Amino acid sequence: MSRRAFLSKSSAFVIGGSTAVLAPAALAQTENVRWRCASSFPKSVDTLFGTAELITRRVAQITAGKFQISMHAAGEIVPPLQVLDAVEKGTIECNHTAPYYFIGKDPAWAFGTCIPFGLNSRQHNAWWIHGDGEKVFNEFSRQFGVVNLLAGNTGAQMAGWFKKEIKTLADLKGLKFRTGGMGGQVLTKLGVVTQQLPAGEIYSALEKGTIDAAEFTVPHDDEKLGLNKIAKYYYYPGWNEGGAALAFQVNAKAWDALPEEYRFALQSACAEANTWMQAKYDALNPIALKRLIQGGAQLRAYPPAVMDACYKATQELINETNMKSASFKKIYTHMSTFQRDQQAWFRVAEASFDNFMYKQKL
Repeated sequence: MSRRAFLSKSSAFVIGGSTAVLAPAALAQTENVRWRCASSFPKSVDTLFGTAELITRRVAQITAGKFQISMHAAGEIVPPLQVLDAVEKGTIECNHTAPYYFIGKDPAWAFGTCIPFGLNSRQHNAWWIHGDGEKVFNEFSRQFGVVNLLAGNTGAQMAGWFKKEIKTLADLKGLKFRTGGMGGQVLTKLGVVTQQLPAGEIYSALEKGTIDAAEFTVPHDDEKLGLNKIAKYYYYPGWNEGGAALAFQVNAKAWDALPEEYRFALQSACAEANTWMQAKYDALNPIALKRLIQGGAQLRAYPPAVMDACYKATQELINETNMKSASFKKIYTHMSTFQRDQQAWFRVAEASFDNFMYKQKL
């Protein structure tokens, strides 16, 4: 049922301040529901973890406390990279995570977050909300007994922190690098030794020399993790994560059994959180980047030859993955068709305006 039809049928919402609340008549007929949600992120990355907290808080507000979701940080009840397993099995009802962590199960999970040289955050929103991306992706995820709700985006990320400069493609060979998603598979083709570590383990691994370099997300989070204290060269652009989406994953049986009013409350909360996360990062990243540079971080752009090699390796990986996974091929074909039109439009309007403004002395 659409949002408009639902509101018209039930008169379920009353507005108080800025929060929509289910009307007493609607709530009187609904049961109390208690869920548990596990995050893949520690509390120290306040925006990532805070997004899930916003969702659970808003759901409780909308339903006048009748639908409560308790929020648990990474490792409290489920290891950070096992939250999908827990939702699949019904151990917990939901999680908040980056679906590309689970490409080992099926590479198609990457599209719940991003693929290298893929959509930026606005394009991902457009594809998901108005381009049938949600429908196509959830047709896949329901095979695992999971429903995915769009619940955040970091925007374009940085390429990572390195102890040594990357001047040529040869400098990547043998490098031990923490990264996530398909970007790690691309770098493996270029001779990099990649690892997917949860956020809470990155600093220690970098400090001990278990890894030589690491990328996590954006300046605000990277500063929180203290990665600049170990590695001083900060590279961009994050070609592997041009717009990294987050998901609120729900056990499909629990979702289908949820009263319609509560499903709408959770959808509304996730939609708000999706906007909130991107806006917060956009507000805080410039300030964090200034502090990092003032503290000694050396900002560097990837050399063109490295970018070209990463792009070529990405195309090779996508072709290989299309042949291995029917689900990946289906979603990639759908998304890439959408991306071509988006690129044409953004090049005309967004990019030309942005490039002009970057040249001005504001």
